[in-house]
Amino acid sequence: MKVSIVTACRNADRFLKHCIESVLNQSYPDIEYIVVDGASTDDSLLIIKNYEGRISRFISQKDEGIYDAMNKGIALAGGDIVGILNADDFFPHPGIVKNIISKFEESKADAVYGDIWYVDKENISRPVRKWRSGTYRHGFFQWGWMPPHPSFYARRELFEKYGSYDLSFGSASDYELMLRFIHKHKIKTAYLPQTIVKMRTGGVSNSSLKNRLDSSRNDLRAMRRNGIVFPELAALLKPLRKLPQFLS
Repeated sequence: MKVSIVTACRNADRFLKHCIESVLNQSYPDIEYIVVDGASTDDSLLIIKNYEGRISRFISQKDEGIYDAMNKGIALAGGDIVGILNADDFFPHPGIVKNIISKFEESKADAVYGDIWYVDKENISRPVRKWRSGTYRHGFFQWGWMPPHPSFYARRELFEKYGSYDLSFGSASDYELMLRFIHKHKIKTAYLPQTIVKMRTGGVSNSSLKNRLDSSRNDLRAMRRNGIVFPELAALLKPLRKLPQFLS
């Protein structure tokens, strides 16, 4: 079973090397690694060039943001399974992809997701927030639940059948896609109870009050589009569910 991993980046030279090496060091043998660069002006292209013999596909061109770049990567993907690893993120150990595929084979699921840790940008050994997803039951999205997008791996045919990221949802494009796949179309999911990705703190959607408000509005639109019965309640509960992650 081939896995396509997509890294979208733009001016990400500070942490890109760590991200790339965490993919290339995976023990699973059948990985197609795709890097989509948004016409970087820093040293990102030089870093990528150092690994060009081990990166399966690479393009660098202007895009309409990170989700547009992800869509380009998915369009290039030839694997049975597709996952995203952002340029500031990394796999915590070499057995991650192998464990994900084992879960697909064991469960026969359409998508597998797990847990993530947010870590301090300067000290990655210090966790800031631990997101433990838990097993999904239909209707959980009604109560503000969602799986962490960086841990979400899906069969490529789902993107062909149900579409890729809808850019009109801005920083909530990943939430809308998972809501569409899991809640609206009721795909079969499986939970892998381990930390799949470690993320450095500092996401775009949380970078300012305006971004947080825009993200909340887009969450609400995504809920309405994909059949959440009480979207205002779900939108209220969604950020509240994050609070225990800071206490774990």
